[in-house]
Amino acid sequence: MDTPILSEGAAPADADLVKNTTTKDFMRDVIEASREVPVLVDFWAPWCGPCQQLTPVLEKAVRAAKGAVKLVKLNIDEHPQIPGQMGVQSIPAVFAFQDGRPVDGFMGALPESRVKSFIARLLGDESADIAADMEGAEAALAAGDVNTAAQAFGEALQKDAENARAAAGLAKCYIKTGDLTRAEQTLALVPPAKADSAPVASARASLELARKAGSAGDAETLRAKVAANPGDSQSRFDLALALNAKGDRQSALDELLTIIAKDRAFNDDAARKQLLQLFDAWGANDPATISGRQRLSSLLFA
Repeated sequence: MDTPILSEGAAPADADLVKNTTTKDFMRDVIEASREVPVLVDFWAPWCGPCQQLTPVLEKAVRAAKGAVKLVKLNIDEHPQIPGQMGVQSIPAVFAFQDGRPVDGFMGALPESRVKSFIARLLGDESADIAADMEGAEAALAAGDVNTAAQAFGEALQKDAENARAAAGLAKCYIKTGDLTRAEQTLALVPPAKADSAPVASARASLELARKAGSAGDAETLRAKVAANPGDSQSRFDLALALNAKGDRQSALDELLTIIAKDRAFNDDAARKQLLQLFDAWGANDPATISGRQRLSSLLFA
């Protein structure tokens, strides 16, 4: 029998949570064990690059479940009989066994949030499942994968129609695609009790910024105006909105902070007010928000 592989510093109890198996021991390690807790079977091979990516993610998620689920790994090169019987044609392939039979599975190297969601569904933990969906959706949106994010936010809303975080995320997806009407309609579905929550406030601020950016003008044209006349605060203000719409947050900050430093009274303190709206849209923990607040404080209280 193969020796179980433990990560460095793992507790001895991990030996029963994560282990390798063989054709001979599959009945004991998977079928019989799954009558007590669900068992994930990771079909892998040493030459499989995606397997090398997925296995550590599986191990981490299983250990985080603290005994509620186990992971068993089977090298299909050394033990081809069982994957052949189960029709495994590509790897990595993961099957979930419960009460002695396969009940679910997936193929491919899923990201950590999707693996956590898979385990949560297997365990019947709907709140953890939704939380994992949110984590993956927000990561996809931050990476610019709007379609994946929108699908995940939509699935979360199907599970929990009053999930303000999911509604706000879906609204931001619509904003990214320029569909401001559907973004507004999505935010209108948020229950009144959650209308002032941080995610919804962020989405509303993003929606308002998108509307402003639509009338601000082209960034390069505005940049040329500012270069020709550095004292043109209105063009600089519009440039900040256009830059933010393009995702250039730091440059948008630079332009608005320049107005505050040189022309604080411009349009009734419009630059400072606009910065605060940007911070709401980006979220309190965004690096641009954190650095922007620090720089704004330095200007105001110098």
